Amino acid sequence: MRRDRLAEAIQLREEGRAKQDQDILKEARALLTDLAAAYPDDAEISFQLGVAHDNSGLGAEAIPYYERALELGLSGPDLERCLLGLGSTYRYLGYYRQAEETLRRGVTEFPDNRALQVLLAMALYNTQSYKEAMEIVLVNLMETTTDEKLHYFKRGLMYYATHLDETT
Repeated sequence: MRRDRLAEAIQLREEGRAKQDQDILKEARALLTDLAAAYPDDAEISFQLGVAHDNSGLGAEAIPYYERALELGLSGPDLERCLLGLGSTYRYLGYYRQAEETLRRGVTEFPDNRALQVLLAMALYNTQSYKEAMEIVLVNLMETTTDEKLHYFKRGLMYYATHLDETT
């Protein structure tokens, strides 16, 4: 029963997000709110309720649900997505230190997630940690680009990514 209702709510949330339909998202939030009331210690439900609020443009309201999901021991791919959503929402709302802390945790636990890395770079920019932010962005750029001109300078660019202040 819980699983079926949760699957239905996730499907609604995804549909509402894809269509940018606030009525569908509102329906998904209502269903998830009912589930959260019935299962207050379910990390996945709290996480999905956070995502539903985020998808609806209600970032400030999403934060407590994300935080609750983390407190309840969310794990796996949901944890990865929760750290990304929470960190991004903190940054968007101007909570830069909380964003940095959350996104650093995400990068530590999910080092291959480039979205977490780039969002961390953005939060670092906001906290005036420009050098570290540039390093993250340059490394991600050089590791993902297919641009031939950038590849020609890859060795130098990768070196200077971590030595931005170095001159001859």
